[in-house]
Amino acid sequence: MQLLSKIKEWWNGSPKLELSVNTPLKGFGDMGENIVKKTKGDKVIWAFVIVLTLASLLLIYSSTGSLAYKMSRTTESYLFKQFALIVVGFLIIYYVHRIHYNIFSRVAIIVFFLSIPLLIYTLFYGVELNAGSRWIKLPVINMTFQTSDFAKLSLFIYLSRLLSKKQLVIKSFWKGYVPVILPVVIICVLIAPANLSTALLIGGTSFLLMFIGRVNTKHLLATIAIAMIPLIILISIAVTTYNKENNTSGKLPESIKLKRMSTWISRIQTFIYGSKDGDNEKLYQINQSKIAIANGGWFGRGPGNSMQRNFLPHCYSDFIFAIIIEEYGLIGASFMLIMYLMFLLRCIRLYNKCPFAFGAFLALALSFTLVIQAIVNMAVNVSLFPNTGVTLPLVSMGGSSFLFTCIAIGIILSVARNVEQTEGSQLEKITEAQTA
Repeated sequence: MQLLSKIKEWWNGSPKLELSVNTPLKGFGDMGENIVKKTKGDKVIWAFVIVLTLASLLLIYSSTGSLAYKMSRTTESYLFKQFALIVVGFLIIYYVHRIHYNIFSRVAIIVFFLSIPLLIYTLFYGVELNAGSRWIKLPVINMTFQTSDFAKLSLFIYLSRLLSKKQLVIKSFWKGYVPVILPVVIICVLIAPANLSTALLIGGTSFLLMFIGRVNTKHLLATIAIAMIPLIILISIAVTTYNKENNTSGKLPESIKLKRMSTWISRIQTFIYGSKDGDNEKLYQINQSKIAIANGGWFGRGPGNSMQRNFLPHCYSDFIFAIIIEEYGLIGASFMLIMYLMFLLRCIRLYNKCPFAFGAFLALALSFTLVIQAIVNMAVNVSLFPNTGVTLPLVSMGGSSFLFTCIAIGIILSVARNVEQTEGSQLEKITEAQTA
């Protein structure tokens, strides 16, 4: 610790700092040891994060060949980029999990109301891709991030706070339900025009959390019924405008044309009628995914031996689960599914053990959104769900979405750390009482 003490003396105004080539660097080993000692929380969740991020490195190195060719880069560059992102992600998890989760309750209102103008700005001035504005570009660092990730995280922190504060009046419509459902409606309405699938996932997760939070079931069912009306209309338009004889989509009426309307309808039509037209260009991605799954069998082709990575678009993000099945088979895919379910079970265990409502709801909300997103991604890859464009948390290649996932996991581990400390203090009190 000599080096660190000398640096501290210099920082505090010591007149002279003498360093020589013989100065021992013992401080770095001690620093690593201190970090390990200070790392708390659920060990199973830590293991979950480590295993999935290691799997991410293997899969991204294997699946970015065609992307590297198109961008005139090497697959190693994407591997190093992902590795750097994982290092940053682990630092985020570590430092966030050291923060007491009650701090997030205090800033919940600020981050929630900050997310609203960010979503509005993104909707009108964001970076547009596939007729949807989802990203904004940060000045100076010239980096884009998806504002829906920030809004989703801020909403669930704020929603957990509301549910914990409103427990005494939660059955009341005006005092309990309206203050809780209003933030969900605002965020979903602002996200839906550019990213309907994310809005539906956020809405579904919020309803599940509200149901667990003892919200009146009649109020929830009524809201779900109202929310289903536009979805039923959208599906009806997709069915009525599809020409079954020619297997083509008809023109939409001018009165209902929106930026993303044609994309939503196309995906619904592809999902419903896709099996009847194997040569349709819209089915290319789905068909390549099915080929990858068929090639995988029970045990897969082996790491790095995927063939469909050269043909399957976005195999490193949206359709990475198909590459998992092809390279590691149904056994590897089942292991991946079990990992997410174990993560959810550990978070449910936290919910049961957490002594305060806010921490319990927070751990449950963030775990629900991660696991539901993972299950939807898997369902899309095996053609059980229409294409949504959601990634596989911690595994798919990504930037801001990966970092926001790490923040969410850090918050969950913060709850776990404080639950451990509470249990430890209670155990000490019991031991002292028994020995007295």
